[in-house]
Amino acid sequence: MNARAPKGTADMLPATARAWEYLTRTAQDLFARYGYEPIYTPLFEHTDVFARGIGEATDIVSKEMYTFLDRADRSLTLRPEGTASVVRAALEHTLVPQGSVAKVYYAGPMFRYERPQKGRMRQFWQIGVECLGADGPSADAEVIALLWRYYEGLGIPAENMRMLVNSMGDEACRPAYRAHVAEYIRSRGAELCEECNRRADTNPLRAFDCKKPACAEVMATAPLLRDELCDECSAHYATVREHLDLLGISYVEEPRLVRGLDYYTRTVFEVQVEVGLGSQNAIGGGGRYDRLMEEYGGPATPGLGFALGFERTLLAMEAAGVEVPAPPVAEVYVARVDDSVAAEVFALASTLRDGGVATEMDHQGRSLKAQFKQAGRLGARAVVVVGPDEMAAGEVTLRHMETKEETRVGMSELLGAVHTLIG
Repeated sequence: MNARAPKGTADMLPATARAWEYLTRTAQDLFARYGYEPIYTPLFEHTDVFARGIGEATDIVSKEMYTFLDRADRSLTLRPEGTASVVRAALEHTLVPQGSVAKVYYAGPMFRYERPQKGRMRQFWQIGVECLGADGPSADAEVIALLWRYYEGLGIPAENMRMLVNSMGDEACRPAYRAHVAEYIRSRGAELCEECNRRADTNPLRAFDCKKPACAEVMATAPLLRDELCDECSAHYATVREHLDLLGISYVEEPRLVRGLDYYTRTVFEVQVEVGLGSQNAIGGGGRYDRLMEEYGGPATPGLGFALGFERTLLAMEAAGVEVPAPPVAEVYVARVDDSVAAEVFALASTLRDGGVATEMDHQGRSLKAQFKQAGRLGARAVVVVGPDEMAAGEVTLRHMETKEETRVGMSELLGAVHTLIG
């Protein structure tokens, strides 16, 4: 037996699990103020959901998906991202009746087969939102603001982050632009890598995302879509920026920002950090995908959203010196003087827990001194000491761990005294 987690995966041990729960709670509280409700989709889908939605020519579909046949020879894929699954669910369950808007958020693991590195795993965790049915530019600005406010709420300083925005146009202006970029790639093919040359025929805009320095230098002088946006896309993009200006959210227009998925139209955006992640410095991003529902055979339904990476966000927080709040494992520790009161200690601990107090006790026969040390390690604010003398008097000793002050408390008064002590 190989007693190690598979390559590219990691056990989420208690400290990291607490961080995940903190990030998800923070998201739930903030997203609810913007009208978002939870949604959870299966970890795997029919492969077509991702192949058609994300795009056959994308790296995710062509290289990175975990795809397998089930016992009935159906092709299934572990979800590599959340949007396609949410849109499939919205179509299946008619979450967006004509003229309505559905706002949902999700959190959970995603899967991509790629080379593991800092902040990039084969099983990774994402938090995301999807807004379906809203086509106005104010919706774009609202979603961008939500992502920015979330990072601010976690404590990442604004000066540590950059919000990049761009417009990828729509069916009216993007096809001609794609053709111009493809022509440009072919004209400079000798200077570009094999992958970028291949993209000239499959997905030319993805060449802007190539990390090879030589390719980046060549693509720096490629035609820009902002110079070829149709009037409607140009006006939409201008209004998005105006709304962000009203909110005081600083952003950088990045005309080469394309994101990695075929379903994006018009607004795209990405948050990057300056330190902590190296060249893979994006911690979250998203955009508009107004044709995705139609790609699945549904009605024309505008949509937009974002996803943020848990692992990368945690690295960005660490680089900024932001600590995840670590609540104590136990607020109170019930300690016994000797084994003669073991049953009473067990009952008291249960009573405190039933009363809403996080409580621990010894199960290993430790000495009283060792129990006090354990209480300190667990972060307990108080220790309830139970001994034969206390039991005979119908009392316990309540010790404040910080001040060392001790008081005798009647059994019937203990719960109230504990709540008063720990606040």
